[in-house]
Amino acid sequence: MRFSVNIPNFGDFADARTVAKTAVAAEEAGWDGLLIWDHVVHVKEAQRGKPFGDPWMLLTAAALATSRLRLGPLVTAVPRYRPEQLARQVATLDALSGGRVVFGAGLGGPAADEYGSFGDTVDRTVHAERLDEGLELLDRYWSGESVTHSGAHYRVHETQLLPATTQRPRPPVWIGGFWPNRPPMRRAARWDGAAPLFADALHGVPPRPEQLAEVVAYVQQHREQPDAPFEIVVGGLTPADKSRALDIVGPLADAGATWWDERQLQTGGFIDSYEAVLRRIEAGPPAW
Repeated sequence: MRFSVNIPNFGDFADARTVAKTAVAAEEAGWDGLLIWDHVVHVKEAQRGKPFGDPWMLLTAAALATSRLRLGPLVTAVPRYRPEQLARQVATLDALSGGRVVFGAGLGGPAADEYGSFGDTVDRTVHAERLDEGLELLDRYWSGESVTHSGAHYRVHETQLLPATTQRPRPPVWIGGFWPNRPPMRRAARWDGAAPLFADALHGVPPRPEQLAEVVAYVQQHREQPDAPFEIVVGGLTPADKSRALDIVGPLADAGATWWDERQLQTGGFIDSYEAVLRRIEAGPPAW
C-alpha cells in the first residue's frame, strides 16, 4: 500500500507557497503522494468568503518543490473543462514533474455550485456523457498523435497536441464516484484505478472494509484485463499513533485498497487548515 495526503484547493491551500511547503513536508515524512481538490466553488454558502486556488498552479508549485511525490487532482471535473485545455495542463505538469502525475477524474460537484453557478447544465446525464467523451479525447491527445473526432459534445479536426505526456501510454487515470452507484465504478474498470466515496462515510471518515470489498469485487468483474495493474484508492483521517492508525488501514488493505489517502474530516473545521494537515503529515504515514 502507498500513502497520500489530500488537501482542498481553498482556505489556507489556495496559496501555492503553502501547498509547496505541504508537499515538501509530506515528501520528507515519507508519504508517497499529494492529491488536491479541483473546485471553482464548493458548497458556496459554507465556503463563502474563502479564497480558491487554481489546482494546476498549486500542483505546479508542489512539483517544483519535490522530486519523488506522486501529484494530481482528486478529482478533476472533466465535464467542466475543454478537453484540449485539460490535455495541455496535464501533459505540461507531467513533463515538469518528471512523470509523477496521477489524474483523478469524475463528474465534479455539487452540480448546482460547480456548473449551475456559471449557467451550465446541472444534468448529470450530460455531465457523464461529457466525462466519457472527454476522457477518450484526453487519452488520444496525450498520445501525441493526430486526432479527428466527431462526438455528441466535442469536435476535433486533424489536430496534434505536443508534447505527448512523459508517462507512456499516459498518466494513470483514477475515476472517482459514490458507491453504491454502479456507473462510476464500471467507468473506473475501463481505466487505471477507482477512488470510491461512500454516502455513509463522508470525507475524512474511513469506509467499512466490507463496503470496500464490494467495490473491489464489482470493479474486478467489469475489467477487460483483470491482471493489469489497477489501484483502489480510499481514505479518511487516522490518528498519529501508528498502531491505532494501522487498526483502520490494515483491514482496508486486506479488502483490496492499494492507496490510503489521508483526509481531514469535512465536518471538523480543519479541512483547509495548514497547521492541522501539517501535524498529521509530520507524524508520518500509517505504514507497516
